Amino acid sequence: MNGSTGEGSHDFARARRIVKTDEFSSVFRLRPAQKSAHFVLYTRQNQLPHARLGVVVAKRLAPRAVTRNTIKRVSRELFRTSSLPAIDCVVRLAKPVNSKAGPATTARLKTELRQELARLFASQNKIRPAR
Repeated sequence: MNGSTGEGSHDFARARRIVKTDEFSSVFRLRPAQKSAHFVLYTRQNQLPHARLGVVVAKRLAPRAVTRNTIKRVSRELFRTSSLPAIDCVVRLAKPVNSKAGPATTARLKTELRQELARLFASQNKIRPAR
Protein backbone atom coordinates (compact mmCIF):
# COMPACT_ATOMS: atom_id res chain seq x y z
CA MET A 1 0.00 0.00 0.00
CA ASN A 2 1.36 3.38 -0.97
CA GLY A 3 0.46 5.67 1.97
CA SER A 4 -1.12 8.20 -0.43
CA THR A 5 -4.37 9.68 0.80
CA GLY A 6 -4.82 12.14 -2.06
CA GLU A 7 -8.04 12.79 -3.99
CA GLY A 8 -9.12 9.88 -6.17
CA SER A 9 -7.15 7.38 -4.11
CA HIS A 10 -8.62 3.89 -4.14
CA ASP A 11 -7.21 2.69 -0.83
CA PHE A 12 -9.14 2.49 2.40
CA ALA A 13 -6.44 3.50 4.85
CA ARG A 14 -7.23 4.24 8.48
CA ALA A 15 -7.18 7.98 7.66
CA ARG A 16 -10.25 7.42 5.46
CA ARG A 17 -12.26 5.68 8.19
CA ILE A 18 -14.41 7.06 10.95
CA VAL A 19 -13.38 4.92 13.90
CA LYS A 20 -13.96 6.84 17.14
CA THR A 21 -17.32 6.86 18.89
CA ASP A 22 -17.34 10.65 19.22
CA GLU A 23 -16.66 11.00 15.45
CA PHE A 24 -19.69 8.80 14.70
CA SER A 25 -21.78 10.77 17.22
CA SER A 26 -20.89 14.13 15.69
CA VAL A 27 -22.10 12.94 12.27
CA PHE A 28 -25.25 11.27 13.70
CA ARG A 29 -26.24 14.51 15.47
CA LEU A 30 -27.02 16.04 12.09
CA ARG A 31 -30.10 15.30 10.03
CA PRO A 32 -29.81 12.39 7.58
CA ALA A 33 -28.57 13.60 4.20
CA GLN A 34 -30.24 10.90 2.12
CA LYS A 35 -32.43 7.86 2.60
CA SER A 36 -32.94 4.82 0.41
CA ALA A 37 -34.98 1.65 0.78
CA HIS A 38 -32.50 0.05 3.21
CA PHE A 39 -29.98 2.75 4.18
CA VAL A 40 -29.66 6.18 5.73
CA LEU A 41 -26.63 8.32 4.86
CA TYR A 42 -25.47 10.96 7.34
CA THR A 43 -22.87 13.50 6.23
CA ARG A 44 -20.90 16.33 7.79
CA GLN A 45 -18.16 18.53 6.39
CA ASN A 46 -14.67 17.79 7.65
CA GLN A 47 -11.44 19.79 7.61
CA LEU A 48 -9.43 17.03 5.92
CA PRO A 49 -8.32 16.86 2.28
CA HIS A 50 -10.47 13.74 1.74
CA ALA A 51 -13.76 12.09 2.64
CA ARG A 52 -14.08 9.52 5.45
CA LEU A 53 -16.52 6.64 5.87
CA GLY A 54 -18.17 4.86 8.77
CA VAL A 55 -20.56 1.93 8.34
CA VAL A 56 -23.11 0.85 10.95
CA VAL A 57 -24.88 -2.48 10.44
CA ALA A 58 -26.94 -3.57 13.45
CA LYS A 59 -27.08 -7.27 14.24
CA ARG A 60 -30.84 -7.08 14.75
CA LEU A 61 -31.30 -5.83 11.16
CA ALA A 62 -28.82 -8.28 9.63
CA PRO A 63 -28.52 -11.28 11.97
CA ARG A 64 -26.02 -13.19 9.82
CA ALA A 65 -22.38 -12.09 10.01
CA VAL A 66 -21.90 -12.89 6.33
CA THR A 67 -24.65 -10.38 5.51
CA ARG A 68 -23.19 -7.64 7.71
CA ASN A 69 -19.74 -8.16 6.24
CA THR A 70 -21.12 -8.08 2.68
CA ILE A 71 -22.84 -4.75 3.36
CA LYS A 72 -19.67 -3.27 4.86
CA ARG A 73 -17.52 -4.57 1.98
CA VAL A 74 -19.86 -3.17 -0.70
CA SER A 75 -20.09 0.18 1.16
CA ARG A 76 -16.31 0.52 1.36
CA GLU A 77 -15.83 -0.49 -2.28
CA LEU A 78 -18.34 2.10 -3.54
CA PHE A 79 -16.93 4.77 -1.21
CA ARG A 80 -13.41 4.15 -2.54
CA THR A 81 -14.51 4.51 -6.14
CA SER A 82 -16.63 7.65 -5.54
CA SER A 83 -14.90 11.02 -5.71
CA LEU A 84 -16.56 12.72 -2.76
CA PRO A 85 -15.90 16.20 -1.36
CA ALA A 86 -14.25 16.57 2.07
CA ILE A 87 -17.09 15.09 4.15
CA ASP A 88 -17.55 12.47 6.82
CA CYS A 89 -20.12 9.89 5.68
CA VAL A 90 -21.86 7.38 7.92
CA VAL A 91 -23.91 4.71 6.18
CA ARG A 92 -26.43 3.05 8.49
CA LEU A 93 -28.58 0.05 7.68
CA ALA A 94 -32.12 1.15 8.57
CA LYS A 95 -34.32 -1.79 7.51
CA PRO A 96 -33.88 -5.54 7.92
CA VAL A 97 -32.30 -7.28 4.95
CA ASN A 98 -32.44 -10.90 6.02
CA SER A 99 -35.60 -12.87 5.59
CA LYS A 100 -36.33 -16.55 5.30
CA ALA A 101 -37.39 -15.93 1.70
CA GLY A 102 -34.19 -14.19 0.61
CA PRO A 103 -31.00 -13.85 2.62
CA ALA A 104 -28.83 -10.84 1.73
CA THR A 105 -26.17 -13.02 0.20
CA THR A 106 -28.29 -13.67 -2.88
CA ALA A 107 -26.98 -11.98 -6.02
CA ARG A 108 -30.26 -10.11 -6.57
CA LEU A 109 -30.28 -8.48 -3.15
CA LYS A 110 -26.55 -7.77 -3.32
CA THR A 111 -27.11 -5.94 -6.61
CA GLU A 112 -30.03 -4.02 -5.11
CA LEU A 113 -27.97 -2.92 -2.09
CA ARG A 114 -25.04 -1.94 -4.34
CA GLN A 115 -27.33 0.25 -6.48
CA GLU A 116 -28.83 1.94 -3.41
CA LEU A 117 -25.40 2.73 -1.96
CA ALA A 118 -24.09 3.95 -5.32
CA ARG A 119 -27.04 6.37 -5.58
CA LEU A 120 -26.44 7.64 -2.03
CA PHE A 121 -22.75 8.36 -2.70
CA ALA A 122 -23.50 9.87 -6.12
CA SER A 123 -26.00 12.26 -4.52
CA GLN A 124 -23.17 13.68 -2.41
CA ASN A 125 -21.06 14.44 -5.50
CA LYS A 126 -23.75 16.81 -6.75
CA ILE A 127 -24.08 18.65 -3.45
CA ARG A 128 -20.87 20.63 -3.07
CA PRO A 129 -20.98 22.18 0.39
CA ALA A 130 -20.49 25.96 0.51
CA ARG A 131 -17.46 26.99 2.55
